[in-house]
Amino acid sequence: MNIDFILWNPDLVIFNIGPFAIRWYSTCWLIGLLGSYLMVKYLYRKQGLSDEKFEPLFLYCFTGILIGARLGHCLFYEPGYFLSSWQHVVEMILPIRQGMDGSWHFTGYEGLASHGGTVGIILALLLYSKNLKVPVWTVLDTISISVPITCTFIRLGNLMNSEIIGKPTDVPWAFIFQRVDDLPRHPGQLYEAIAYACFFVVLWVIYRKTNRQEGKHTVNPLIGTGFYFGLDILLIFFFRFFIEYTKEMQEAFEADMLFDMGQLLSIPFILIGAYFTWRGLQKARQA
Repeated sequence: MNIDFILWNPDLVIFNIGPFAIRWYSTCWLIGLLGSYLMVKYLYRKQGLSDEKFEPLFLYCFTGILIGARLGHCLFYEPGYFLSSWQHVVEMILPIRQGMDGSWHFTGYEGLASHGGTVGIILALLLYSKNLKVPVWTVLDTISISVPITCTFIRLGNLMNSEIIGKPTDVPWAFIFQRVDDLPRHPGQLYEAIAYACFFVVLWVIYRKTNRQEGKHTVNPLIGTGFYFGLDILLIFFFRFFIEYTKEMQEAFEADMLFDMGQLLSIPFILIGAYFTWRGLQKARQA
């Protein structure tokens, strides 16, 4: 075995509180959501949007992401299992799983899909916009600047779980995911985490460069046009399409497919992102 490869087998649990285990995966999710929460709060204040408009936003986002990501995984990747019986439908909805003896155990949500989470948060933000009377494109653009923060920490959570592993490789930075096997593999989760962090920097730099001050508030001509929404989706899913070539397939049915499920689900997001990026630039120029 090449000792240059990185041996990877961290404990899944940070610590326990009684019968409940605090896991790295859920902690990374919460850190990512907190980072986005703080960023959006800052952007709302810069735009002069009240705290009353902001406070319900986290609940909408958290609920939309969780429901969308969970249903996305179950319906896109394992429909044969989760739709086969009412017990499995319960497992799809609640963070529990039935054991061989028929008893139920708390497991947390094992399986979340980013494509489903994207659909879920968009629907949640549309509902938020309608209920709180905030212009929908202002909400979508503002949230989109912060989304890569959450994506970065979600992929770090996947890394800590040794899941969504890469294909075997001999590159010197390969990880040996000892929880899986003894093969050196691409750390696809780390590739994505680094990419999403870079995408946040790109969006943040564009935002800062296009700001202008009007009185007490910051005005950004691209906020409200759909530009940040489009560029965010375009960057993330364009990268997702190509990074799939370094990953192992997640389900057996993908073996005979030209493009795996992650790539197929990315294509419509790439097209939507490209359209709204172009549309946002056109609207900003007209304004």
